[in-house]
Amino acid sequence: MATEDVSESIAVHNPPKRQIGILTIFRLGLFNLGLGLMAVLTLAVLNRIMISELGIPATITGGILATSLFVSPARVWFGQLSDRKPLLGKHRTNYVLLGTGIFGLAVFLAVQIVWKLGGVVEAQGSWQWNSQTIGWSALLSLVMAIYGLAVSCSSTPFTALLVDITEEARRAKLIAIVWSMLMVGIVIGGITGGNIFKKIEVGGIAAGNIPLAILQPPINSVFSFVPFLVLALALIATWGVEQRYSRFSNVSGNSRESDRDDRIGLSRALRILTSSRQTGIFFTFLSLLTLGLFLQEAVLEPYGGEVFGMSIGETTQLNAFWGTGILIGYSLTGFWIIPSLGKKLTTKLGCILVIFCFGLIVAAGFTQQPKMLQLAIALFGIAAGIATVGSISLMLDLTAAETAGTFIGAWGLAQAMSRGLATFLGGIILDLGKNIFEATLMSYGLVFAIQGIGMILAILILDRVDVQEFKDNTSQALSTVMEGDL
Repeated sequence: MATEDVSESIAVHNPPKRQIGILTIFRLGLFNLGLGLMAVLTLAVLNRIMISELGIPATITGGILATSLFVSPARVWFGQLSDRKPLLGKHRTNYVLLGTGIFGLAVFLAVQIVWKLGGVVEAQGSWQWNSQTIGWSALLSLVMAIYGLAVSCSSTPFTALLVDITEEARRAKLIAIVWSMLMVGIVIGGITGGNIFKKIEVGGIAAGNIPLAILQPPINSVFSFVPFLVLALALIATWGVEQRYSRFSNVSGNSRESDRDDRIGLSRALRILTSSRQTGIFFTFLSLLTLGLFLQEAVLEPYGGEVFGMSIGETTQLNAFWGTGILIGYSLTGFWIIPSLGKKLTTKLGCILVIFCFGLIVAAGFTQQPKMLQLAIALFGIAAGIATVGSISLMLDLTAAETAGTFIGAWGLAQAMSRGLATFLGGIILDLGKNIFEATLMSYGLVFAIQGIGMILAILILDRVDVQEFKDNTSQALSTVMEGDL
């Protein structure tokens, strides 16, 4: 069977469907808004409680929370599974809802284990390695691993759904809106979390000295309510979308599913995934880009505190400046920059601007003026938004529609593993800088300098990305697979 025959067969099984409207795009964004809320619970609130309030060492806290990212190889499997095996009749939607329900339960269980671990530390007076702390830490790591698997189960099929329901020319605007909603969730979660901490601290109890009896009730209420809210948002976001708009699923039902099961199993999907050298090139680019964007994630708030003398509340507000910048960057990129410059050139522009912003962040340290840091962080957000939307748009072009879940899983793997690695490396580089330099600013400057080097490497790899070569190679590989020659 020739390649054009494969395309014709797919067209028969997948007749053109109506195009999604702007309201449906915003409705889809509600799922990412929920993910943003969950990210605040795990990477801001839980992290803050463990380190600042319970006295659990930052290295242990970071290692436990990063467990959710280090299970990300499962993204490839979940993506491929959603390609092959419909869950209760749907290839994407029910995986999204199943994963959402599980990670909501996992995050609630996680905070309950945190209280147990914090109680042990409080009884001992400080952190000590013993059977209790090891046991609770191991259990918490297991729960966070389940959380990460559930996020993979939901987010990978959701992103594959975006490929299923859009044509290439319309994806930039969809990505700008849907990923903007992720940042809206993070901003809303950050503001809400900040208000909760303010209420807890009313009465003169300073952060770090709040008893567990006072801390638990409001935190438990948030960790009980938000998962239900996120599940409701996921239901609203995905309701009826796959049936109405997807070009992947099809009413011809059993014959199509049989074709998918028989012809594109995991081993063959992986062969398609590795059929083009462009897959490896783009995987490397995404990894370097993610490292370059998130190496400072664990050290930015301490930077504001140690170098600028900012309070906890003021450093928390840095997230709002960054998030606002991201939203501006997303909007500009999806509606103006990509249509004007194209996806690859837009991504390169974003990377160059990110490097420039790292210089501004370090320069702001010499002034020790918080407003200069806030401005630099806002500009960094805009630059990161441009680079992110550009790279995601490019990512969806480097995705074969017939195995979208598998490719999205691979790209998600690159991003998640790199982000987990960035969390660890940021702290390591900062500690290394403090051993080398006497000036605190220079220690933090080392982190931003290495981020800049990482972005330069990402740009060099980006120059080798060729979408047309990818499409030619994967199309030929798909044709071979469909013939059964592999």
